[in-house]
Amino acid sequence: MSGSTLKIVIPMAGYGARLRPHTYSRPKQLIRMANKLVLDHVLDTFSTLPDPTNSEFIFIVGYLGDKIEEYMRLAHPDLRVRYVKQPEMRGQSHAISLAKDYLDGPLLVVYADTLIETDFSFLNAEPSDAVAWVKPVPDPRRFGVACLGEDGWVTRLVEKPVDVDNNLAVVGCYYFPNSDAFLQAIEEQMQRNMRLKNEFFLADAVNVMLEHGLKMRVENVDIWLDAGTPDDVLSTNRYLLEHGQDNSTEAYAHKKTVILPPVFIHPTAIVENSVIGPHAAIGASCNIQSSIIRDSIIEDHSTLTHVILEHSLIGQNVKIHGHAGILNIGDQTKLTL
Repeated sequence: MSGSTLKIVIPMAGYGARLRPHTYSRPKQLIRMANKLVLDHVLDTFSTLPDPTNSEFIFIVGYLGDKIEEYMRLAHPDLRVRYVKQPEMRGQSHAISLAKDYLDGPLLVVYADTLIETDFSFLNAEPSDAVAWVKPVPDPRRFGVACLGEDGWVTRLVEKPVDVDNNLAVVGCYYFPNSDAFLQAIEEQMQRNMRLKNEFFLADAVNVMLEHGLKMRVENVDIWLDAGTPDDVLSTNRYLLEHGQDNSTEAYAHKKTVILPPVFIHPTAIVENSVIGPHAAIGASCNIQSSIIRDSIIEDHSTLTHVILEHSLIGQNVKIHGHAGILNIGDQTKLTL
């Protein structure tokens, strides 16, 4: 890979239907978890690349993609990013095929709602034809799995397996030193109409390459986090707060407020006469008064007074007064007694 620009393709054109009502107004990549947005956490994954400055991102966008572009211009102006539109949801392989004019040389494909902890520093010296990142899981049926031969090489990828005999889930991260061969496989996949539920899955493009002799190995990860559903977002928020993104020390300065770590409270938020935590994330310019909030995420510019919340997702610019319980509320909502 040395000397060639690494292309990092991140498909993110989906509707995020499992995260509604939040994704009616924002792509799921712009939802907060702990101290950053989902997209920020994904981008952090690439800090261990052999040469992070010699890389270019290609975002496959669709629904509300303009918000992704706007956010990247403001938050990450130093990154080289191209945007390719996927107007209809025809699957991962189709999304990547739309970016073919920008792909040459080494390629990473990473899904935008999964977070992994891995070290990419080995890529310059990678001897195999491809790498798939994997993690054993109790029930792999909603993922894809990698089947390995006795020699340890991948023999086949199976999308959405019907049984749990093979639990080696593919976590949504792939490396191809030669993107041309990968694009040719996608073209063959589409010609052969290899799809599942009317979508062209990347696993089938890899299977085409395996048929032609591809030597693919697996790279194990210990940490694989998801951001696809409200429960996943809150679970990942808890993990992030417990592993380095707690700012309880600074948060103790809030007036007459009890802080139960771990929490993240944005420096611009105002919190008074409240109990915050554990596992609460409070966004920028929020105003929290006389409330108890635990295991919840409150997005930017929201105002909460006299509320008791747990296991809740509260969108941006929300106003809530006098409620208790579990809430899942999208942006620009007003809820008062």
